[in-house]
Amino acid sequence: MPVYRIPEDKIVFPDPSLSEPSGLLGVGGDLRPERLMLAYANGIFPWYSEGQPILWFSPDPRCVLEPEALHIGRSLRKVIRKNVFDVTLDTAFERVIDACKLVPRPGQDGTWITEDMRQAYCALHSLGYAHSVEVWSDGELVGGLYGVAVGNLFAGESMFSQVSDASKTGLVWLVRQLQSWGFTLVDAQVRTETLERMGAIEMARSDYLERISTLVRSPGRVGVWRFDPHFDPL
Repeated sequence: MPVYRIPEDKIVFPDPSLSEPSGLLGVGGDLRPERLMLAYANGIFPWYSEGQPILWFSPDPRCVLEPEALHIGRSLRKVIRKNVFDVTLDTAFERVIDACKLVPRPGQDGTWITEDMRQAYCALHSLGYAHSVEVWSDGELVGGLYGVAVGNLFAGESMFSQVSDASKTGLVWLVRQLQSWGFTLVDAQVRTETLERMGAIEMARSDYLERISTLVRSPGRVGVWRFDPHFDPL
């Protein structure tokens, strides 16, 4: 299949079903907020390295996590119950994305969080669409994740952990809060063993696009997020 040229003067995308087997759909365009939000609403996201043009992907299958299917292992449940970590929402977005950028990834040389990507997601955060979860230990940021909310869909982008169970704790807190807010799907993009152990599954792209078609039209929650008072993730 062809790889489509994404124009810079129009905020449009080809049908994601036209992606290559790798998931690559198009090249070019820009990272302005309007384009990013349209991409997520259509099951598309940017993923490229420094020095490359902007590449847009819509993989098939898609890794997703349905909040009600979240699996919390026995040891992780103990960590959460003992309040080993403090967990916050939207208090240190830039620090989280910077930590995600720097963390080594097995099988990856460098990072896909380019400076342009960093600036683009910080802009989305300032508009109330991108959100971060911070995990703290004795006042130090030791884990976290960030992603984009489109209506009642949360699209996870990246996570990091500097100590055992930190990012997993953050994910549990986020998913449980999203569930209580009425979010019914978390997009994890690409499968990992950690996500799979926590209940993520792979879904055909066609099914994913059908699922999100109604979720992304919901008013959602725009603005700064905070965990509900007296929130208990367990």
